[in-house]
Amino acid sequence: MTPTELAPAFFIAAVVILLTCRLVVLVMGRFNQPPVVGEMIAGVVLGPSLFGLVAPGASDAVFPPELKPVLYVAGQIGLVALMFHAGYEFRAHAGRGLAGTAVTVSAAGVLVPLLLGVGLTFASDGHVPIFVDGVSVWVTAAFVGVALAITAFPMLARIITEQGISGTRHGSLSLASGATDDAAAWLMLAGVLSVASEQTGPIVKALGGSLLFVAVLLLVGRRLLAWILTKPGLSDESRLLFTVAVLFCGAWFTDTIQLYAVFGAFCTGLSMPRHEASERVVRTIQGATQVIFVPMFFTYSGLNTRFDVFADPAVMAFGAGCVVLASVGKFGGCWAAAKLCGEPGAVAVRVGALMNARGLMQLIALNIGLSAGIVGDELFAALVLVALVTTVMTVPVLNWLDRRDERSRAAGEPAGTTAAVPAGS
Repeated sequence: MTPTELAPAFFIAAVVILLTCRLVVLVMGRFNQPPVVGEMIAGVVLGPSLFGLVAPGASDAVFPPELKPVLYVAGQIGLVALMFHAGYEFRAHAGRGLAGTAVTVSAAGVLVPLLLGVGLTFASDGHVPIFVDGVSVWVTAAFVGVALAITAFPMLARIITEQGISGTRHGSLSLASGATDDAAAWLMLAGVLSVASEQTGPIVKALGGSLLFVAVLLLVGRRLLAWILTKPGLSDESRLLFTVAVLFCGAWFTDTIQLYAVFGAFCTGLSMPRHEASERVVRTIQGATQVIFVPMFFTYSGLNTRFDVFADPAVMAFGAGCVVLASVGKFGGCWAAAKLCGEPGAVAVRVGALMNARGLMQLIALNIGLSAGIVGDELFAALVLVALVTTVMTVPVLNWLDRRDERSRAAGEPAGTTAAVPAGS
């Protein structure tokens, strides 16, 4: 397709995506699910598992193969804006005393599901058709382990914001742990890709580049953003333009070193000064992009998902096993680590519930594995199932915990330390 043919194809696809997402969000809202869950499910609905199955001709017309790269780029714009906002909000709510606990929770949340995923994959060798020809069992096992270890940080940030718990102890601790968790997971993913390609370049580039990025951001980026947002006489349009330029530079660099654009965006948000002009810029960037561009990433992922592979009982059993081990490993590991660090039981259990959400970042990792040739349709679908189930269960679990504590208080029983403890306490 030529650019003049792609433009109208993109516009009609965008209409279908946005209206479908809004409809599914409204339906899922009746089940107390946040909008981000509806968008993720809408992405799968628009893929070959439903739309492509029911109306293959219409699906091919609305989403021609040539349109996929365009949807990917548009989705990246939304993700970058979302993570920029998440970084800015995290800095506002992160209290003191989080760092040590966050590192411990993150380490447990990565290590336990990683080992469980590796073990399940080795146990499936020779029994489940999830392995790609020419890819070693070790590489597949490592990829599954990393996928289960990931926390969907952008999705976590949205759930925390939408639930109004960003100022609580468990909300701030989950954000800090999720950011650390995903940074470690992406470095491990770079290591898996290095082993798969039999090259050391990706992991060296990711490690060295991340150190360089943090140094430049601390020494130059923070001062530049402070100058942009506090310089007298600079118009709001100019502040927005220059801030977006810095944001996109950070996204470009971290994408280039294979740490991925979302982390450059998050770190740029962290570097924003607390100022009235900053609030206006962040709201402007986050508003339209979140509504228009984020759903396009979910649709891009949905177009790569084929749930018909679950017709094979072995693949279905593997997918179910991944869901169980992912939940037990992440929830249990993070809960235990938080308790060991002295967090109240009400905080620890909510941290475990929040950290178990994987949706967005796991979908990103799966698309990377698919493009690298180490993930096939069966494994892709099994791990998408993990992303869906673990994310959908997050808010109901949190609501159930809140109702349980309310019943305990009404009965005059101690319900532990309430989860609404300020982050700095």
